Amino acid sequence: MVDQPLLDRVEKQAWFHKYPRGWPFLLFIIASVTTAVSVMAIERADRETRRLALESSMTEVSSALQRRATETIALLRAGSALFATQEEVSQDQFAEFVGDMQHEGDLYGSLGIGWAPLVERKDLPAFEVAEAEAGRVDFLVHPRPEPDDELVAPIVYLRPASAANLRAIGFDMYSEEVRRAAMEKAMELARPIASGKVRLVQNSRGDDSAGFLIYMPVLVDTWGGKRVKGFIYSPFEASEFLDSASELFSSSRLEMAIYDEKVDPANLLAEHRVEGTDGPMLTRRLEVAGHHWVLQVRDKKGGLLSPLSRITLFFGAIASLMVMAIGRLITKRAAEDRRVLEWLRSQASIRDSLTRELNHRVKNTLANVLSIAALTRRRSKDIDDFTDSLTARIRALSATHDLLSQSDWGFAGLGDVVASELAPYMEGSESHVEMSGPDIKLAPNDAMSLGLAIHELATNAAKYGALSVGEGRVHVDWALISHDLATIRWREEGGPPVTEPVKRGFGRDLIEKIVAHELKSQVNLEFKPGGVECELKVPVRVSRDFVLRSQ
Repeated sequence: MVDQPLLDRVEKQAWFHKYPRGWPFLLFIIASVTTAVSVMAIERADRETRRLALESSMTEVSSALQRRATETIALLRAGSALFATQEEVSQDQFAEFVGDMQHEGDLYGSLGIGWAPLVERKDLPAFEVAEAEAGRVDFLVHPRPEPDDELVAPIVYLRPASAANLRAIGFDMYSEEVRRAAMEKAMELARPIASGKVRLVQNSRGDDSAGFLIYMPVLVDTWGGKRVKGFIYSPFEASEFLDSASELFSSSRLEMAIYDEKVDPANLLAEHRVEGTDGPMLTRRLEVAGHHWVLQVRDKKGGLLSPLSRITLFFGAIASLMVMAIGRLITKRAAEDRRVLEWLRSQASIRDSLTRELNHRVKNTLANVLSIAALTRRRSKDIDDFTDSLTARIRALSATHDLLSQSDWGFAGLGDVVASELAPYMEGSESHVEMSGPDIKLAPNDAMSLGLAIHELATNAAKYGALSVGEGRVHVDWALISHDLATIRWREEGGPPVTEPVKRGFGRDLIEKIVAHELKSQVNLEFKPGGVECELKVPVRVSRDFVLRSQ
């Protein structure tokens, strides 16, 4: 027996089987979305971590830049003290001083340390003559001061004595606007001041690399108060200064840019580029030696995603595919189980139908047998006659049963039914019986009723009609008169003369009452002098069992 509650549950879960390929894909989408959300959360946390790290790095970079500037300012203050305490400082003394301050050549990112006295324009010729008398015959201030210029600040000393630095000797820094503004501010505040963006005279690259200078005024006491004797200064190439400062912090993923006063491409002092994907950026305003810079620091990473995100994405993709594959296996198995249960349900339905039909047929057969037995008893002369007649009629039913069993009780051919009932009278004398008609399939009940009718006609012909003599003939032909109705005509000839019997026999009652009732059609039975003729109609229908089994 099929578990009916199980079938009901399957019916309720029919929605699961409507989209057998959609469910694995839905599971894949859910797993993928979960992976994507996880990656987004990891990236958000990574960005926050990097932002906090960037703030720390910004502080570290700012401190490194200011530290380099402070270290240089310390050297300049020492040089200022040297020139403030001595009336004259020779070239050798200055070289020895710078050599002592260099710390094995480390000038903290600067190109050197120089001395530029502040000279009034009217005293410039005497100043140049004094330098020539001191042995520097090629010393010449350039560019020459304009008539309106009152002061000049030519570079007299610059150490170390590299080729680039030697090109700067004699250059009047007071003649250039940015340098002059820084020197005037240094004189006004009496402290070291950094200049804005300039192009250094000793630019060794031959390009427009930006530079800046830090000026330390040398103040001496006079009868009128403090007087600026000149400037100890240090020139810087901004990119080298930034590289020197980068030695003081550890992060190599930082992209940095320094701007003079404000962020503008024209004010770019130096930058350090790093390959990778742009990350968060911070901007901070710095004061370096009394001058303002804008520092931009951006974190760079090697790819679009962090390593943890890439690992999560990789394993998430594998997990999504595995979930989809498992879901596909589950839905496939569920679909197979459903098909099995549906097949069992259909088989149960067929079995129930077959059981009901079998009960119906058994009842009909038993009713036919009871009717035949009752009529045979009334018409029999003695017990032997009753036994022979009843046995013959039951055998007629059995013959039709055999035909139906061959087709698994699906149908019986009309011609086969007629032939099986007339078979005892055709052995060795087939010419006594002539049959013709198309192939027509009858339902089991109709075939059994027709078999009984043919049996009674054949029995009557054998006793009293055409089959009782050698010259007699029986003609049986049938035809379809519509798609659901066939007609059968029985005609005898060549037998003894026929007269209609006064008393109705069992065979006549069987044909005209029982068979007509079972076939639901009128039977036309005539006793003509030349032989018995009978015409009956049989419905052409397919049995319910046969339809179910074909499904």
